[in-house]
Amino acid sequence: MDKICETPILVIEDEPEIRKFLNTILTGNGYKPTFAETAYEGIKLLTLHPPEVVILDLGLPDMDGLEVIENVRQWSPVPIIVLSARGQEQDKVTALEQGADDYLTKPFGVAELLARLKVAKRHARNLVQPQSSIFETGDIKVDLEKRQIFVREDEIHLTPTEYKLLTTLIKHVGKVVTHSQLLQEVWGKNSNENSHYLRIYTQHLRQKLGDNPMQPKYIITEAGVGYRLKDCK
Repeated sequence: MDKICETPILVIEDEPEIRKFLNTILTGNGYKPTFAETAYEGIKLLTLHPPEVVILDLGLPDMDGLEVIENVRQWSPVPIIVLSARGQEQDKVTALEQGADDYLTKPFGVAELLARLKVAKRHARNLVQPQSSIFETGDIKVDLEKRQIFVREDEIHLTPTEYKLLTTLIKHVGKVVTHSQLLQEVWGKNSNENSHYLRIYTQHLRQKLGDNPMQPKYIITEAGVGYRLKDCK
């Protein structure tokens, strides 16, 4: 079992029942949670005792959670998982583009939360460790230095745009990357009107990676929001 007993996590949530539920889940799975009921208290704790991951509610009594994300992103890259009752696609897009790493809608599944935390924790540790030029997930291996891609030991060839799309997803592995973010990083600024390119190139990339579009294993569609490259380690 993963040794996660020393992983500090900050939960900024004003609902007592949710805090109690999260405390049971997190401590029962080896995490060491600290709780804040307000945005002000949460930001203060984040500065004094930096955690590896933050779980953030958007509907806080003293400040909207989106403002918290914007504030924190000015000085910290800590992974932020939003846990909110706001389930509209635009709320998710806004939070992710403000700098959140992930978004779960209440009510949420325990297994899903723990899986997202595992990815966020790995992301947090990668922030302070040298990045390898080799990326691997499942049967896919990418040598970023040599620009070579292998699927089950067989080398495949991507167009420059497909390669840029793949490496952008690798850079944000495990995170939801919005349509707008992908368009800007792959095709440049003022490219939002070309959103159909993203769908087409994602389809081509999946085909070359052997990723079934009906049941994708690697490039996961977040409906109406964007895509996530799954970390299958």
